[in-house]
Amino acid sequence: MLITKDLSVYYGGIHALRGVDINVEDGKIITLIGANGAGKSTMLNSIVGLVKSSGTILWDDENIAGRDTKDIVASGMVLVPEGRHVFPNLTVDENLSLGAYFRKDKGRIKRDRERCFELFPRLKERVRQSAGTLSGGEQQMLAVGRGLMANPRLLMLDEPSLGLAPLVSKMIFDIIREINKRGTTVLLIEQNARAALEVADYAYVLETGKITMRDTGAALLNDERVRKAYLGED
Repeated sequence: MLITKDLSVYYGGIHALRGVDINVEDGKIITLIGANGAGKSTMLNSIVGLVKSSGTILWDDENIAGRDTKDIVASGMVLVPEGRHVFPNLTVDENLSLGAYFRKDKGRIKRDRERCFELFPRLKERVRQSAGTLSGGEQQMLAVGRGLMANPRLLMLDEPSLGLAPLVSKMIFDIIREINKRGTTVLLIEQNARAALEVADYAYVLETGKITMRDTGAALLNDERVRKAYLGED
């Protein structure tokens, strides 16, 4: 589905990504873990064309490197950015409608809105409420729901549990599993390494712009180096 080959990004003199190769298989949950500043968000931003990069980005065997972000989104790839970035002065319903901006299939848009409310009943309760008045957890639900309204085949999530209470964070990861179960491939960037590895079919460790480890989520969860560096275990 998605393959990057020798993906590199420079910010001035800083080499933020250093020849990164990943493979996101159709129907899987893939995660990248790493410390702050490792290049995780840069990775997602480069894939959707928000950051200029060199190397190859294969999406369904077609190189999309250098394409406009709107064309990448229209092709079925959606990024839910770190920090939620909902439109605070618009209602929940208006935020969701913006997620379907590129779509013309009105019947399916209505169906997907109802499916979104199935996943996030709290959003249905607050459908006419301004997004800026929602709690942090509710805003994260809205950000994910807005992404789903684009009907993505690949949903990329950047730090979806950031700043959330543990119970809300657990609910978000349960929903990620459910989204995947319903047929959407997920590429997940997450600092909560334990939670990310628990849901991941396959995972990569990114350190200072380079992939240093790769294996199944279960294998990395039990790897001594990962447990010491990212899970806080001696």
